[in-house]
Amino acid sequence: MTVDVKQLAEKIQKESEGIKRLQAEIGRVIVGQQSLVERLLISLLADGNVLLEGVPGLAKTLSVKTLAQAINTQYQRIQFTPDLLPADLLGTLVYNPKTGDFTTKKGPLFANIILADEINRAPAKVQSALLEAMQERQITLGGHTYKLDEPFMVLATQNPIEQEGTYPLPEAQVDRFMLKLKVTYPSKQEELEIMDRMAGAAPISVDPVIQPEDLLRARKLVHDIYLDPKIKRYIVDIIFATRDPEGHGLKNLKGLIRYGASPRATIYLNIVSKAYAFIKGRGYVVPEDVKAIGLDVLRHRVTPTYEAEAEEMTSEDIIKKVLDQIEVP
Repeated sequence: MTVDVKQLAEKIQKESEGIKRLQAEIGRVIVGQQSLVERLLISLLADGNVLLEGVPGLAKTLSVKTLAQAINTQYQRIQFTPDLLPADLLGTLVYNPKTGDFTTKKGPLFANIILADEINRAPAKVQSALLEAMQERQITLGGHTYKLDEPFMVLATQNPIEQEGTYPLPEAQVDRFMLKLKVTYPSKQEELEIMDRMAGAAPISVDPVIQPEDLLRARKLVHDIYLDPKIKRYIVDIIFATRDPEGHGLKNLKGLIRYGASPRATIYLNIVSKAYAFIKGRGYVVPEDVKAIGLDVLRHRVTPTYEAEAEEMTSEDIIKKVLDQIEVP
């Protein structure tokens, strides 16, 4: 096994060069937000979707657009509004009166990188139209099923402040997002750099530094990264601690968790930990990888009770306690 891990590490060192170039190219446009960019790349490598939450103006849209340009893929931005219809996403059948036939007009979801901007502004029927594309990587239109091109990723944004005129995301859809990322304000130094860089007359051009096939090759390599049985049990312990904290020695969380994480969280935490190890240039996962990415995988999958809310404890506070207190192998 040691030989296999060494050989894998050599492959990862070679393949990760493209990811480093990708990070550097995005860094030419995006100031700071290293954690955001890193996790967007992790989600791409893990073949997942991302929910971005942050106030307007924090470069969420720019980050996604720059990412798509740097990997030379088709990008579509969809502005979600209350009057949006499912056909506005999926497409529709157009009738030709001369021939009596219907032709398929594909919607904006037939792209590689989809930015669903302010996803919680559209009603549930529009939000649910994304489900098949997000989970099955396919779209059914007029009785025909169309496979979506790889890579495919949905990045949805929502504004945590303004709730008037918004529709909460259905639990089934929230669970489909591999990661939920909180985008925060930059530091003073970063804001000065943003002002100097973005207030210029000429926009910064983005060059494609890798091709989609390079990303798909790296994605296959991620699945080969070694995950020790002890770390697998560690992941399962973390997930089960969100469902039965008392049974895992977390008595201080008694009565604070209404719903714990689903088995999908176990699967995602496994894959994302491997992608995190890949980004760090390793052919194996260490417990620190699981802890580093665990909050992003679990923050939208653990529901606090009213008692927890009364004590001003959020799902993030609960998850941090779980990650801190579960024994590390």
